[in-house]
Parts: sequence; structure tokens; C-alpha cells
Amino acid sequence: MNQSIAVIGSSNIDLIAQVAHFPQPGETIGNARYSQAYGGKGANQAVAAARAGGNVTFIASVGKDTFGQTMLTNFSKEGINTDYITQSGEEPSGTAIILVNEAGENCIAVAPGANALLSSELIDEARIAISGAEIILLQLEIPVETVAYVVGLANRLGKKVMLNPAPAQPLSDDLLKHLHYLVLNETEAALLVDHPVETTHQIEEAANKLLQKRVQTVIITLGARGAYVATRREQQMVSAYGIQPVDTTGAGDTFCGALATALSQQKKLNDAIAFANAAAALATTKLGAQPSAPTAAAIAALMKEQSFSSDEDF
Repeated sequence: MNQSIAVIGSSNIDLIAQVAHFPQPGETIGNARYSQAYGGKGANQAVAAARAGGNVTFIASVGKDTFGQTMLTNFSKEGINTDYITQSGEEPSGTAIILVNEAGENCIAVAPGANALLSSELIDEARIAISGAEIILLQLEIPVETVAYVVGLANRLGKKVMLNPAPAQPLSDDLLKHLHYLVLNETEAALLVDHPVETTHQIEEAANKLLQKRVQTVIITLGARGAYVATRREQQMVSAYGIQPVDTTGAGDTFCGALATALSQQKKLNDAIAFANAAAALATTKLGAQPSAPTAAAIAALMKEQSFSSDEDF
């Protein structure tokens, strides 16, 4: 059974210039190589969930401009329900201006634009989609007040909420206690528990602290090491898939989208995490965030090729 997923979050256009070096104040650099890409953590996760086989509704705010229309067209091509994406004339669509030098380093300036207008009022307009969803998937590139409002509404409706707290920022215990799934990397976990999250002991300690805040399921993604999952009943490492990475951009978003899809299809938790690990691994084999999100068939093929069970020790 493939129940629906409501992804609520940001959508951007990435404006990318590859340059020989970063300009000094007042300097103009010629011969830059320019490209555009779809971005925004919410949009990345919605696309990843849809490609992984999910029935996805995306709730977002974009501008009433060319970028906004282009994004809507792209979501429709991906099979995503766009009925609850609002086009605003008050702000332009969100953009990220990215300079990449020859060493692969980047400088990024994000203009949230219409993403900042995703308010509780717009969430209320999407209440039907939220009430009909199996999983509500959120990130932190929209106002945190809106995130808190969604979590409260979902709790009243008896819905399962998955939060990816990125970009990292402090969160209240009142918000955390209503989460069914908290999916975060070591950096994001370290901010929430106020200590480094690097060693095995530190990972276990961080998961326990977050469980004590009444999060039902904590999933700490560890890149090539896999993902550590903790509930009140058990704690376990789910192994990563061995693959040669080309670009890790968007792998975390792909993990979240694929995990939401697997859970909406009623997969067991560890099986769902293994599915998400495979999706994230495949996402590192191509450039870009949304372009690298794999299909359900590709994920299944990798899992079959590298069939193994979860490991308790790591």
C-alpha cells in the first residue's frame, strides 16, 4: 500500500558560476561557466521521494515569476502534486547564488524570497493534504514558526512527522517531543545535544539524549558508515552501500525522501533505512542534488546486488 507523503519546505533555483578564483571586493572575473539547477531542501526531498516511488504532495511558496513557473513545471514532470504550492507576487522565488572555484570550494548566498512567506495561513489552506498523508516531511529552510505550527497541527491530526533539522539550528523540547522521526547528521545532532557526535559512544549518547526528549525514532546519518537508528526498544547500525562517490551534494535529502517513501509503503523501519541508504549511495554517483536522485528500480537493483543485513556493531 502506497500512502501519500506531504513534503513541506523550500524550493530554490541555484545559480552557479564556476570561476578560477573567488573575486576580491570590486573585482570582476570573466570567463565564468554558468549553469542553473533546481534546489532547496524541501524540493530536493520531494523529488527524491517521488522518484523512489512515493505518492508526493509538495507544499511550498514560490514567486509569481519565471523561476516559479519553471519549478512548478518540473514538479509536475516528476509526478508531484502541486495543488498546494502558492505563487506569491510579493517576493521572487528563492535563489541560491553559488560561486565554485577550481579547488571545488564554494561561496553561497541564499535569498529565501517566497520561501519566507510559507506561513501558518498557507498551511491551513493545505490542511486536506496534511490530514490525508501518511508521513509529513519537514526541513528548516522555511520559517521555524511555520515548522512548529505544522508539527502541532500534525500532532492534533494524529499524523507522523519526520523532521530533517537542516540547516542546523536549536529546537525546543516541545517541538521535538511531537516527532515520530528525527533524521539528522552528526553536525545537526551535535548542535541539539551540545557535544561532539563523532565516536561510537558519542553517537549512542546523542541518540539517547534525543530519545529522552521524547522523539520516537532517532536516525543519525553517518555517510559511508551508514545510519544509526535508535528507538526506546532497540538501537542499531544499518550499513551503508559500497559505492564510489562523485558528488555528495543532496545525498542527505535523497535519504530523507527515500525513507519517507519506504515508510509510507509500510516497510519495516530497518528495511526502510536500508532502502534510504541505497538511495543516498546512488545519489553520490551523479552531480547535483535533484538530478542525482535515483529511481525505485535503481535502488532495488543496488540492494539486490549488495544484499546484506544490518550490523549491530560499528
